[in-house]
Amino acid sequence: ENSFNRVGLDHVLLVRIASAAVSAAMLGCSRDEVLSAVSHAWLDGSALRTYRHAPNTGPRKSWAAGDASSRGLFLALIAASGEIGYPSALTAKGWGFQDVSFDGKPIQLGQPFGTYVMENVLFKISYPAEFHAQTAVEAAITLHPQVKDRLGEIERILIETTESGDRIINKTGPLSNPADRDHCLQYMVAVPLIQGSLDADDYEDSAAANPLIDQLRAKMEVVENERFTREYLEADKRAIGNAVQVFFTDGSSTEKVSVDYPVGHRRRRGEGIPLLQAKFERYLRGRISQKNSDAILALCADQAAFEACSVERMMTLLSL
Repeated sequence: ENSFNRVGLDHVLLVRIASAAVSAAMLGCSRDEVLSAVSHAWLDGSALRTYRHAPNTGPRKSWAAGDASSRGLFLALIAASGEIGYPSALTAKGWGFQDVSFDGKPIQLGQPFGTYVMENVLFKISYPAEFHAQTAVEAAITLHPQVKDRLGEIERILIETTESGDRIINKTGPLSNPADRDHCLQYMVAVPLIQGSLDADDYEDSAAANPLIDQLRAKMEVVENERFTREYLEADKRAIGNAVQVFFTDGSSTEKVSVDYPVGHRRRRGEGIPLLQAKFERYLRGRISQKNSDAILALCADQAAFEACSVERMMTLLSL
């Protein structure tokens, strides 16, 4: 109901609003103080999506959400100190968010507020790829054994995706940096077709210099699959489907591999949670001392102990 990116606004606006509201509540604010914090979050307007799209795609997209969350906490703190709110921050004629930034359209609520967002969190587990491409990468990896010895015989590669995927990450032409590449659906399919995997190093200039990648990109056709789009928008599904099929010069083809839900999706929690825990431990131990890593993992394995742990204690453990 609210497509901020269709009017050029970045969706991290919503991160700031949610962070302001939740932070205010966690700080013990009254309802009026929470409303004040939220009104300030709307008054901030929105970052432009310029840094997510060519010709300006850059690494800001990797810290934009953290920046928005930090700002949300700041606004909660000033609301807690007594800063007044602005009741018509959204709706003020001529000066409110809706008129200034949203083409005059009212903000819509598709369902009541609750725990839906937290229950449907998407964990980025398997691949360092923009989320609309996660299932495309999985499909390409599945096809790798069928194509790895026939890369020179490929005539055409068909990718079916959602309308959002087509609009946001269907990217042709030169790619100028790693941030540009990890928002290119074709690049994120080409690499795993070639090598059967995709990791962060595959976006660097040295990896991108492989001429096979652009050769395969040039042979790709991206089309919208209406079922993928429909199920992407259905609240009880929120699928993020992609399908990949490779056609060869001799007239043969691979099967069409279609994946509706990425590993980090709610519908694949049983498969995803052990992988998420392993990822957490791997990166924790890569940065934090063994003693503190052991203590943090023990706390996280015991919900009662975790909830009883002070913020100061946890931050101390995370600092060494």
